[in-house]
Amino acid sequence: MNVDPMTSVLVHYQELALKGRNRPWFIHTLVRNLRAALADLDVVQVRPLMGRVEIRLGPGASWDVVRRRLERLPGIANFLRATHVAPDIDAIADGIVRELPGRTAASFRVAARRADKRFPIPSPEIERIVGRRVQDATGWPVNLDAPEKKIHVEVVTNDAFYAFDKEKGAGGLPVGTSGKVLCLLSGGIDSPVAAWRVMRRGCRAVFVHFHSYPILSRTSQEKVREIARLLTERQLVSRLHLVPFGAVQQQVVVAVPPPMRVVIYRRLMVRIAEAIARNEGAHALVTGDVVGQVASQTVENLTVVEGAATMPILRPLIGFDKDEIVAEAERLGTYQVSIVPDDDCCTLFTPRFPATRTDRRAAEAAESGLDVEGLVSAAVAGAVVERFQFPMVESAVRQEIES
Repeated sequence: MNVDPMTSVLVHYQELALKGRNRPWFIHTLVRNLRAALADLDVVQVRPLMGRVEIRLGPGASWDVVRRRLERLPGIANFLRATHVAPDIDAIADGIVRELPGRTAASFRVAARRADKRFPIPSPEIERIVGRRVQDATGWPVNLDAPEKKIHVEVVTNDAFYAFDKEKGAGGLPVGTSGKVLCLLSGGIDSPVAAWRVMRRGCRAVFVHFHSYPILSRTSQEKVREIARLLTERQLVSRLHLVPFGAVQQQVVVAVPPPMRVVIYRRLMVRIAEAIARNEGAHALVTGDVVGQVASQTVENLTVVEGAATMPILRPLIGFDKDEIVAEAERLGTYQVSIVPDDDCCTLFTPRFPATRTDRRAAEAAESGLDVEGLVSAAVAGAVVERFQFPMVESAVRQEIES
């Protein structure tokens, strides 16, 4: 069979291979996400192969753009920009030797993977034959343990590929395989990282932000919009609920003793978020809480706040320290946005000495002077919903992702 050389990307997954009978569905979701992420680029085809996914690129596809998008997409362990050739040892070796001019290496090795055992040459023999051809053409020494350059060869049923570089992916599971969650985004450093952590585990994240406009400025809303945009580059479609919370806080100030206010704010946020989550079909709330980081995040206060919920609250960062979270925020690209000064609702009417060890009975007593149900209903009704998508194209694939 004669196959013209073509630029491809081989996408490898890791956890998906362990999913047993459900594996086809996980792979289908990954393929669907790949198609949507590259929908505005010159991509000829995205198709599953044995243990991998092939993306065939047209001449107009920028590799730098493709690479950046694949690096961010959950469910990808690694990927290679590869050349597609016939599954023939001479075609493989000839193609590699043809692309060697201009490349240098202090040492090299060939790493072959034979996915289809019907191909007559086993992987070690592929490595030996191709390695000899490369060495004859370049004189590079072989180093099997720590080569400067690794040449990758992959053979599947009717196709073969070779590549000179491997890129690291985000890992985890494809978004859309683990249900929907509602993430509380404060605009600070922690909550976007918490959202990314659950997205990387396959959850589709809906976002909610509590603001105190017009009592305070719009800055926190602008920050959260930018954070939602950055996170959408990783899950492709997002919804952001902007909830006015200033009027709620004013009611709390009138009815609740100062030390209890922060905990009561948080309990009301949980109830409002939970009502939005139900409307969105989400199954859990996600926060950026870290034990001991601020007064509202002592174990006692976290327990009291969680007592206001009837659905699970996930806290992916609960045991992280600040340096770890900052490092992840920098990798995520949200850090520079999160550190922009703003007036968020957490700074409004905050007491000088908030309670750090509240108990449930005290919280319920403090709430007894509030129309909790009315406050929650009004906040949900006053929320503004904004939609984000990446890239900015309409397609049947994107509609499938949203459904």
